[in-house]
Amino acid sequence: MKPLSTLLALLLLLLTSACALADRLPGSSAQPPASASGSVLFQDDFSNPLSGWDHVLSDGGSMDYDSGVYRFLVAAQNFNYWSTPKKRFTDTRVEVDTAKLGGPDSNRAGIVCRVNNDQFYFFVISSDGYYAVGRTNGLESYLLGQDQMMPSSNIHTGVAINHLRADCVGTTLTFYINDFPVSQVSDSTLASGDVGLIAGAFEEGGVDIIFDQFVVMQP
Repeated sequence: MKPLSTLLALLLLLLTSACALADRLPGSSAQPPASASGSVLFQDDFSNPLSGWDHVLSDGGSMDYDSGVYRFLVAAQNFNYWSTPKKRFTDTRVEVDTAKLGGPDSNRAGIVCRVNNDQFYFFVISSDGYYAVGRTNGLESYLLGQDQMMPSSNIHTGVAINHLRADCVGTTLTFYINDFPVSQVSDSTLASGDVGLIAGAFEEGGVDIIFDQFVVMQP
C-alpha cells in the first residue's frame, strides 16, 4: 500500500496536469486574465499601411494611409466615411489626434466604438467648434443627450490639432475634447464591437481630415 503522503502527491500531480490540459482543450471554460485598467489593447501610428484599416477610393471620396497618418477626403455632400482596424472589444477608452487639412469648417471628425456593420456610437467635432455624441443604425442617426450639435470652447477651430477621447464603458458613453469632459450619456443598445474613425461633410463637400496616434486602452 502506498503511503498517504505519496497518494496525495500523486493526486495533486494529476489535478495539476488535468487543469493544464483543460486550458489547451477547445471549448475550455478557462478564461484569460482580464487586462488591467490603463493597459493598451491596440495602438496605431499609421506608419504601416497594412495594419488593418480600409483603403477606399470612390466618387464620394477616399480614406487611406497617407505619409504616416490616416486621411479622409469626403467629396460628397451630407456623407460620412468610417473605418475600423477589424478588432472587437467590449469596454474601451479610445484616443486619437485629429486635424483639418482643408475644406469647410462645417464638417465631422471623430471616434466610433462598438461598431457592428453599420451600427455604432459616434463622438465627433467640427472645425467650427461643435460636438455631438450619438448612435447610428446605418440609415438613421440619433443624438444622445442633445438635440443638435453643441458648441464647445474646448475645441481648437480651423486648421488645428484636437485630441479626442471616447470612453465606452458598460452603458455609459463619455466624450473628452482636449482632456476636458464635454458629454456623458447612457445607452444600452450596443454592448461590444469594433472601434475606429469617422469623418463627414454637411452641405459642402471637400472635407479633408487626418488622424494620428490612435490608442485603445482598457478603461
